[in-house]
Amino acid sequence: MAEPTDRRMQHVAIVGGGAAGMACAATLANHPDRYKVTILERNEVLGGQATSIPLDERKYGASWMNNGVQGGSKIFKHTFNFFNEQGYPPEEVKLQVSFGKGQDGFWTNVFPSTLVQRYASDIRRFGLFLKVIKWALPIIGIIPISFMLRIFFFKRDFGDKMVYPLIALFLGTGNQTANVPCGIVERLFDDPNMKLWDYDRNTLLPNLPTMYTFNNLGRFYKTWGEYLDGRGVNIRTRAEVCTVLSRSKYGIKLRIKDLRDGATTDEDFDDLVLCTLADESLRILGKEASRRERFVMGGASFYDDVTVTHSDKAYFEKYYETKFQQELCAAPTTDIQREQIAFANGSKAESAGFRPMYYTHTYNHNPRLIEMSFNCSNYQHQLVKGQARGGDHLKPVYQTIFLDQNQESLWTIHEINEPEIIKRNHWHQLGHKWQHYLRVVPGMMFLNGRNRTLFAGSWTLVVSNLWASSVPAFPKD
Repeated sequence: MAEPTDRRMQHVAIVGGGAAGMACAATLANHPDRYKVTILERNEVLGGQATSIPLDERKYGASWMNNGVQGGSKIFKHTFNFFNEQGYPPEEVKLQVSFGKGQDGFWTNVFPSTLVQRYASDIRRFGLFLKVIKWALPIIGIIPISFMLRIFFFKRDFGDKMVYPLIALFLGTGNQTANVPCGIVERLFDDPNMKLWDYDRNTLLPNLPTMYTFNNLGRFYKTWGEYLDGRGVNIRTRAEVCTVLSRSKYGIKLRIKDLRDGATTDEDFDDLVLCTLADESLRILGKEASRRERFVMGGASFYDDVTVTHSDKAYFEKYYETKFQQELCAAPTTDIQREQIAFANGSKAESAGFRPMYYTHTYNHNPRLIEMSFNCSNYQHQLVKGQARGGDHLKPVYQTIFLDQNQESLWTIHEINEPEIIKRNHWHQLGHKWQHYLRVVPGMMFLNGRNRTLFAGSWTLVVSNLWASSVPAFPKD
């Protein structure tokens, strides 16, 4: 973005009031003498996919829950800074997972399982695999993880039942996990700025690593918006940018529709920051999109998913291992494993027990296609505390994510008892194909700053985690 020699204040339009748009506005608000900032958000509330929904506290133990975003890792330092600044600190939790079903398909990071025991040699070799990829990263880093696992002669079930579910947890990649470049997988285990936890040579995923659950996202974004408004940021919700009418060295002209009354206005700005998904950014740019922008952003693939928030315990227990069972354990061989089993069955301490937060269910005919679920009552801190206070009469709160609407015939969504459904959400999510890292990620450096336009958001970077708050750099001429 051009820095004027006469220090004239620039009017910046930020399209999108999610994590990226709000972080961008917060950064620019630190320079009120240089930037006038307007956020244009199509929805009624800020936050993008990071929203909250109300609950019946008498039924579920809390009056609210976070909806599209559950929590995050300590690597999201900037996100945590914003939470802390606004008085909504995240709370620490110990991550428990439950992957698969039955002795032949189940494993967890809470206690030793027969599946982990069966693939002990593959788990140990996986550490060497990561080192080889790191050493040859510039050459082989773009190759899909599924292909590299075959090249290194890992057992197919090791990839299908252990590696892919774990990467899906890392990245939220769902049914595109097998297409993720192996270089990204290596970075997620080894890069201090990206990894969620360390590789464990005995269990692949460490025992009870630290994660964080977020505070009330709806209240946080409302408070953050009020704070930025007090600092001069003009926040306009229910304002849809229909298209970019023109871009030149003199500025940007946008056509904006007020969704409250349907009125349309053409408005001028000095600079534009698109904090929207790649396909939405191209739609907004319309005829003003350059050939380069169409090529780079056209390489991002998106899929339509459905999340069902519900309390159908029978459905959940049918597809997931939700309770500690002795037959799921491998015979312990060390004192540490014996302690893990004691913790899992709740005999070690009152607060102990097998209480998984994250689950995966694979389809039998194609184990690389999965459904993902959360037990929010074991994850979100307000529900955990409410359940502890309320006892057994409270209903659990689950979220089950059905991936890629093109695979809808495989979904188990119709088995969820309709009266137990709290909310349905439809999401448009990035697919982490290797082409994205070959075409989109490196190509962004040739787009940002041209035509007085910048692009921000998780899709422009490596990780499509919903809390990758990317703030664009404002380049000089």
